Amino acid sequence: MTRINTNISALKGMSSLQKNNVSLNTSIERLSTGLRINAAKDDPAGLIASEVLRSEMKGLESGIKNSVRASNVIATAEGALNEISALLIDIRGLLIENANTGGMSDEELDANQLQVDSAINTIQRIANATEFEGIKLLNGNLDYVLSGVNSTIIQDYQVDKSKLIDGAAMNVDLQVVDSADTGTLYLSTTQGAGLLTAAAIQIGSNRGNTELTFAVGTSATGMITSINSVKEVTGISAAIHSTSTNRIMLRSVDFGRDAYASVEMLNASTKSNTRFELFSSVGGSAQDSAKDYGVDADATINGSAATANGKVLTIRTSMLEGTFELTNAMALSGGNESFYITGGGAQFAIGSKVDAINTESIGIMSVAPNKLGNAMDGYLNTLKSGQTNALTGQNLFTAQRIVDSAILDISVLRGKLGAFQKNTIDTNINSLTVTQENVTAAESTIRDADFAKESAAMTRAQILQQSSTSVLSIANSAPQSVLSLLG
Repeated sequence: MTRINTNISALKGMSSLQKNNVSLNTSIERLSTGLRINAAKDDPAGLIASEVLRSEMKGLESGIKNSVRASNVIATAEGALNEISALLIDIRGLLIENANTGGMSDEELDANQLQVDSAINTIQRIANATEFEGIKLLNGNLDYVLSGVNSTIIQDYQVDKSKLIDGAAMNVDLQVVDSADTGTLYLSTTQGAGLLTAAAIQIGSNRGNTELTFAVGTSATGMITSINSVKEVTGISAAIHSTSTNRIMLRSVDFGRDAYASVEMLNASTKSNTRFELFSSVGGSAQDSAKDYGVDADATINGSAATANGKVLTIRTSMLEGTFELTNAMALSGGNESFYITGGGAQFAIGSKVDAINTESIGIMSVAPNKLGNAMDGYLNTLKSGQTNALTGQNLFTAQRIVDSAILDISVLRGKLGAFQKNTIDTNINSLTVTQENVTAAESTIRDADFAKESAAMTRAQILQQSSTSVLSIANSAPQSVLSLLG
C-alpha cells in the first residue's frame, strides 16, 4: 500500500474496534444490572411485552394483599359471631329451664331472666364493638341498602351479594310466574244448627298432629276456634271459606311442596255425618281422610330462575345473591315487583384489575338483638325483662321460635362468611399466587439477562477488542513503510 492520505486498513480497524466496544459495553451493562433490556433500543417488542407483564405482576401482588386483608376481615367477623352463637345457645337452655315452672321457684326464674338480659346486652355490645380498622362489621354497616321494597309484597329479605358497578344502583325485577300454595283441605258443615252428632278428627301437617272432638251442636265458628287453638302443635289454621259460611278452609301454616295439610275422620258417626264432611277440593267428593301438599312458587329474579322453597325465593348469580320471602298474599296470587339495591355491602378487589370480574362483595346483616328472629314471631330483644316474650311470661313457645330463628340466622351468616372465605378468598389467593409465579417467570425470560450467555459474550467482546486494538496499531504503522521509497 503506497497511499497514505487515506488509511483504509485503519478505518476498518477503527470500525471493528467501535463495534467490539459497543458489544463489550452492552455485555458489561447487562451483567451489572442483571437485565437483558435496559433501554427500549435493546428490544422494543420485548420491552412492550415486559412492561405489560410487569403491570400485571403489580396487579396480582395487590390482589393477593387485598385477598389476605379480606380474609382477615371475614375471620374477625366470624370470630365475633361464634361468641354470639354461644350466647344464643345459652339463652335457649335458660328458656327451656324456665318452662319447668312446676319445679322452679320464682327466684330461679327471675335469675334466669337476668342471665338472658345480660346475654342479650352482650350480643348488642358485640354487634356494636366488632370492627376492623375502624369499620363496624356487625352493626348493619355492611348490609345492603334497598329502596322501593313493598312490604305488602316482600315480607323479608336478605341480600348476600350485589355488584354495584361504580356505585350505580341495581334494579331488581322479581316476577312470580306461578304462585306458591299451602296444603289446603275443606270441611263442610252447617253454620246455624251445628253438628247433629259428636265428631272426632285427627288433624296435622309437617309440623305435627293432634286429635280433636267436636260436641253435638258445635258450629263452624266453634270448630275454627278449636282448630286454631292447637295451631302451634298442628301447623294448621282454619277460617270460613270466602264462598260459603258452611265451609271451613284448612291451610298448613307453611308453604311449599314439603308442607301439607291432613285430616282423618276417626269414627263411624263422623264418617257418616252428612252435615260434617271432608273434601280435598271445592266441589269434590267427600272423603274419610285426605292429605294435600303445598306448591313451591315459580319465579324469576332479573331474568334468572329463582330457587323456591315455598314462598322463599333464592337467587345465586355472579351479580346478585340473596333471599326474598313473599307475603302470603303475594305468594298466593303471584305478580311482579321491582325495587333497587342502592348501596352497602363490603366490596373487595381481589384480582389484578378493577372490574366486575375481579371484585367480590358480601353483605353482613346486623346481628343486633332487634334484628335476630323473624317478622312473624318477633325478635330477640323481646325476650328481655318486661318485654312481650320475656322468659318470666307466658309466651315461651314464641320465645323458643325466636331463639331458634336467631340461632339459625347466626349459623347461616357464619356459613356464608365461611364459604366466602374458603371458596372465594382462599382459593383466589392460591390462584393468584400460581398466576403471579408464571407471569413473573414469563417476564424474567423476556427481560432478565442470561449470565452464562452474557459472560461468554463479554469474553468474546474483550478478546475482539484487544485484537482490534492490536490490528489498528498495525494498520496505523503500515503507511510508514512508504518512507523507504524516499531514500
